[in-house]
Amino acid sequence: KQWYQRRVAITAGVTDPEKLDAIRQREADITKEKIQLILNAGANVVLTTGGIDDMCLKYFVDAGAMAVRRCKKEDLKRIARATGGALVSSLSNLEGEESFEPAFLGQAESVCQERICDDELILIRGTKTKPSASIILRGANDIYVDEMDRSVHDSLCAVKRVIESKSVVPGGGCVEAALSIYLENFATSLGSREQLAVAEFAQALLVIPKTLVVNAAKDSTELVAKLRAFHNASQTIEAKRHFKWIGLDLENGKCRDNKEAGVLEPEMSKVKSLKFATEAAITILRIDDMIKIYQPSKEDPNSYQNAVKQGRL
Repeated sequence: KQWYQRRVAITAGVTDPEKLDAIRQREADITKEKIQLILNAGANVVLTTGGIDDMCLKYFVDAGAMAVRRCKKEDLKRIARATGGALVSSLSNLEGEESFEPAFLGQAESVCQERICDDELILIRGTKTKPSASIILRGANDIYVDEMDRSVHDSLCAVKRVIESKSVVPGGGCVEAALSIYLENFATSLGSREQLAVAEFAQALLVIPKTLVVNAAKDSTELVAKLRAFHNASQTIEAKRHFKWIGLDLENGKCRDNKEAGVLEPEMSKVKSLKFATEAAITILRIDDMIKIYQPSKEDPNSYQNAVKQGRL
């Protein structure tokens, strides 16, 4: 008598060796029936996060279909959105039967495997629902590739912010310098102690252009002074209103029209950074009391100092 345990946690006692082979054959038939359900729906490319047995791969090869195993779930989600397909975790339906609907399938013009550098990649072209693209980065070593990956990610995030906010502002310290000049002039109109707070806030805004200049190994004092002069003229002289687009050109170490040069930043990112910095400063300034808990000192009650305090000496 031989015991055979199936994967579904059902233990069957087999006394005839021929029946054991029949059980194994039935298991193979069940797997083949599931694969046939997918193929009958019209699928010719199957992507899965798990592994695929060699026997199952044979069924796909015989049917002329491509099966790709051990894919990342994040990649499958992107492919499903682009092709109009759906992620299927089980073939069971609400009636308790196994089925696979053609509506689960996505469409693409071509799916092929190509060798790029030392890797074999699956390329999906001409997706149905959404046009999508993949950026393949190549570098001398992993350090360069990681750095390029971060740069591309930052660029895509900047484009995303622009699309969300639908507006841009000139970069290179232009916004901070203009806002600093405006607040300094506004502070002089205040006749209370609020004038000091506004003036200090205006001075703090200059940290951004100063940091940019220092990182470029330039003279921060001279460049920031020129930048402030341009923006002061734009806010006080009507004929020089176009100076409001002036920002820093850190490659040549001078000031320029950053709007014309194409140095722009998303308005949403600029507004949020100023708001968060202001809220953080306000939170710190609200802390006016500090409570400290000192650990009790372990002094000897019979020491000379305690004896004097208690009048025993």
